[in-house]
Amino acid sequence: MARLKDVERLGRICARLPEVVSTRHLQHTAFEVRKKKFAWHVVDEHGDGRVALICKAARGDNQAMVASDPTRLFLPKYMAHHGWVGLYLDLGAVDWTEVGELVTEAYLLTAPKSLARNVARSPSP
Repeated sequence: MARLKDVERLGRICARLPEVVSTRHLQHTAFEVRKKKFAWHVVDEHGDGRVALICKAARGDNQAMVASDPTRLFLPKYMAHHGWVGLYLDLGAVDWTEVGELVTEAYLLTAPKSLARNVARSPSP
């Protein structure tokens, strides 16, 4: 049930961004803008047994982010070298403001400039 609430809340955050579409892929949910994915809600990704948000980050920033808080943040397999970062959502209380910031930054890195210029940096969770 908590997983469903997490993905619904993440969906509400992403829905505030222009032209975002979400798609279910088995137990995962992808968020994209104009057919380009910028975030995933994943459950048991690669058999790790975890629930997490994986989103695009600026190349190199993802490693610095993880180094600053390796308990909550991680480098996702197969995606980290493209600049993606993960945030565990199964460690207790989730900081939805932080989630909103991560998702917004991921969106801004992915969306066309014509859409991105109309987005505030920190949507409320």
